[in-house]
Amino acid sequence: MFVVPMAMALIFVLLFFSLKTLREVLIVASGIPLGLVGGVLALWLRGLPFTVSSAIGFIALSGVAILNGLVLVTFIKQKLQAGAPLFEAVHKGCLVRLRPVLMTALVAAVGFIPMAVNVGVGGEVQRPLATVVIGGIFTHTLLTLVVLPALFLALRPQRRSPLTVAPASPSL
Repeated sequence: MFVVPMAMALIFVLLFFSLKTLREVLIVASGIPLGLVGGVLALWLRGLPFTVSSAIGFIALSGVAILNGLVLVTFIKQKLQAGAPLFEAVHKGCLVRLRPVLMTALVAAVGFIPMAVNVGVGGEVQRPLATVVIGGIFTHTLLTLVVLPALFLALRPQRRSPLTVAPASPSL
């Protein structure tokens, strides 16, 4: 009841210092519920209870979700600052950052497989944690590559091109 909200608050504060706008913090943080869905679904499919170790798994999952969202949004912001149009920046960001997002997710998920299948000593503690992380990373990665760019396009204000003034007509 104390650790999870405190961890989430710390994540949001650090994100705000990094991104400087609440809108972009919320866009990046949208990955957390996308991962939570997969974590809860994975626990349910495996018939595992929600325990303290699974709560810790949700914290770890939130960190990976934030990292992947931050990688994508930071690249998009760099493209926008370089003068690229919004749609092009988002499209290019998704293409260029696809590999780092997938690699981060794959490394985290594969690293937890031994814990997820452990039936030895400590397995009852490790299985829920690993199950949450693996299931959450799976759904988070799939949904982030679709939802986060769509949110960025929908919530980011379009830059208006400066108005051009027509040359004054000579007076009669």
